[in-house]
Amino acid sequence: MKVNLLVGGPVTDWPQDLKQRLAQKNADEVWVGADYGAVRLVKAGIRPVLAVGDFDSSSPSEIQLVKEHAVKSIIRPKKEDITDTMLALRCIFQELEFDQIVIYGATGARLDQFLSNLFFVLMSEFKPYCEKIELIDRWNHISFYLPGKHRLEKLPDTAYLAFVCLNAVTDLHLYDAKYKLDGVDFTEPISLSSNEFVGNSTSFSFTSGVLCVIQSHD
Repeated sequence: MKVNLLVGGPVTDWPQDLKQRLAQKNADEVWVGADYGAVRLVKAGIRPVLAVGDFDSSSPSEIQLVKEHAVKSIIRPKKEDITDTMLALRCIFQELEFDQIVIYGATGARLDQFLSNLFFVLMSEFKPYCEKIELIDRWNHISFYLPGKHRLEKLPDTAYLAFVCLNAVTDLHLYDAKYKLDGVDFTEPISLSSNEFVGNSTSFSFTSGVLCVIQSHD
């Protein structure tokens, strides 16, 4: 089962086909809304299986709309030490079966919110699930990896490939990308950007740390 999580980032940063996908109903996927993402789902005719957040950017009528149309609403009355996105993920882990979680609306104008949506995978609560989580916007497809050897398929319409060390990463090998590495250690976070696929896939490995891989286009 695929769980799609829509959070409150700008609609202008959505993938171009997301509005069309919202109009479709697929039996093998469900939708969850975090904060204003839940409002947007309901207004698009989607009944989210979960609606989670403090809804501080929503009007009372919008909150009531979510309560009436979501299968389950979890409305927290005050700010906590985690974001609405992380709270939604916590609820997904606890209440839903899933093979994949795809997050939309997690990037956009607010750089602080994007960074929280990028680095939460380092937290012990979320790290075990990170390889099942993806972030997708109009220009980028972001996936996360734990130590081991991995093979990555090139996505259509992407031109660039980046390997981002979110923390200390050791023994990083990039075997067959345009720019290769042979067992390099990185002691601090770094983005190895503007790499490219040579063929339709590429392989890489590392022995410790958490790696973020971004496929993107201009």
